[in-house]
Parts: sequence; C-alpha cells; structure tokens
Amino acid sequence: MSAHRTCQWVNREDALKHFASYDGRTQSQAHIKPLHWYVACRLVLEGGFHPDEIKPRPPFRVTTRGRRLLLEFDETSATGSEATILGGLKTKSVDIVVNKEGLGPVIAVSCKGMTGAFRNLTNRMEETVGECTNLHITYPALVLGYLFVIRANRASVADTGTGDGKLSRGPAPNDIAITDSGQPVESIVRFHAALCALTARQGIRDDVSRYEAVAMGLIDVRNDNVGQPLPFFPPADSPLILEQFFDTLYLRYDERFVYSAPDLSSRTRRSEWSSDSPACDSPLASSMDYEIRLAEEPGA
Repeated sequence: MSAHRTCQWVNREDALKHFASYDGRTQSQAHIKPLHWYVACRLVLEGGFHPDEIKPRPPFRVTTRGRRLLLEFDETSATGSEATILGGLKTKSVDIVVNKEGLGPVIAVSCKGMTGAFRNLTNRMEETVGECTNLHITYPALVLGYLFVIRANRASVADTGTGDGKLSRGPAPNDIAITDSGQPVESIVRFHAALCALTARQGIRDDVSRYEAVAMGLIDVRNDNVGQPLPFFPPADSPLILEQFFDTLYLRYDERFVYSAPDLSSRTRRSEWSSDSPACDSPLASSMDYEIRLAEEPGA
C-alpha cells in the first residue's frame, strides 16, 4: 500500500493496520498516507463532495444521467498532491482539503500519526495550535479537522506485533504508550486533555485557535488486533471519539455554507449519489465503516 503515490480507495481497517505495522522511516509520511486516502474517499462517498473538489483527488468519477449523479471508481483519475492554503502567517500544505470554486477551502483535515517518543507529545501542541490559528485567520469559516493516531506500543515484547505474525523487539521506555496495567501513559493522558480544549469550535467568531473537530485514537499493535482502535481510550464521554469526527465536520459545513447562505446552496449543497452508481457495487463499498450518501430515488 505504501508504494502508491496517488490516492487509493481504502477502508479504515486497512489504513490503520498499515499505520500500526509500518516499519519504515516516518519522515516520508508513508505510514500515514493511507489514512489521508481514507479521509479523502470518505468525504466523497459519505460526505457528498465532488472528487474534483478534493486534494489529494480520490479515485472516483462522476457522471450524470438525467438528474441522477452516478459515482464510478476510476483509479486513473486519482492524484497524490496536497493543497497549499494561504494562511494568515504563512502558506501551509494541508493533508486533505475540499475547495469550492469562488469560495476557497471549506473543509481541511490534518492527519498526524505518532509511533513513539511519547514524552514529546506536549511539543506537538505548539504546532497544532499554530496550524489552526494560521488557517483560521485567513479563512474563519473554514471547517478544520485534526485527526491524531498513536501507535499503542505496550511494555511487553509478547504483546507487540508487526502485523505479519512476527514479534518485534520491545519498545524503548519513551516509546511505550500502554503500561503493564493496561492504561495509557501519563503523557498521552495529558495530550488528550489538551486536545479536548482545542475542539468544538462552532461559530466563525469563536476562537480561531480551536478546531471544529478533533479525533484521537490509540491503535493496537498486537497480532490479533493490529490496526484496531483501543476501545477504552479515549473514554466514551470524550469529545475526541473517532466515530463523531466526520459527523461534526459535515454539521459545521452545512451550518456555514448551506443553511446560512441559501442563495449559494446550489453550489454548496452536498451531493447525493444514485443507488445505480457503479461504485456502490464494488466489493470495496461493502468493506467501509460508513454508509454511502445515496439519493432517495423516485418511487422508493
């Protein structure tokens, strides 16, 4: 999967399994790229955004049949390039961006993954706040999401897998995310608390240093569960639950660009795909952890 340079249609399970088992250099971003692709594809299939509006461009093509929009898997149409956004302090390349012609960027998602050195998590906060502030200064209506995944390394060698049935060397103390008692280390707990204070921006006049949506996941590395988010952290009442992330993005987008601007709704309203779409019949469609946004067909 990491050999691909263009956006691929992948499900969350495969994207996170790749992240949990990748053993190459993280500077290349190869460990996190499949998660970028997962987000970009989900914004099309579930979110109803046209693939032409998204960077990196997902591998789909849209055709019309009367008033119906048909979505087709088309690997040749995909790209791997990121969008560069003009920030208030500097330009910034962002992992996934939805851009509406005449409006500019309307949704942007930054995906980050950390495989170790968890004592340095607090150092991430400065860049996290800075990126958000920089982009919101220029685009206060931009719906900005931050998706952060952490490899849940455990102290025991027997608990640490590589995803292919082999055991890796035990992690260094600074690379341990889960203690022998089964709880996240203190640096991760503190990082979670800090992120909670940076999410849930609702109105365009709210604090520009807050994200509209933030999600955090500890990703299991054990052989039997490699790639699975740990069910106990973040806790069930946390605002950082992965399952809430996309719903929040769509809600904030609709509030700002559809409901509050009815004169623009013909351009900003999210598409609904025909149930006759070839993409719906793909085996990949049935492996997704979300529903495709389908139009209500006449007579249904």
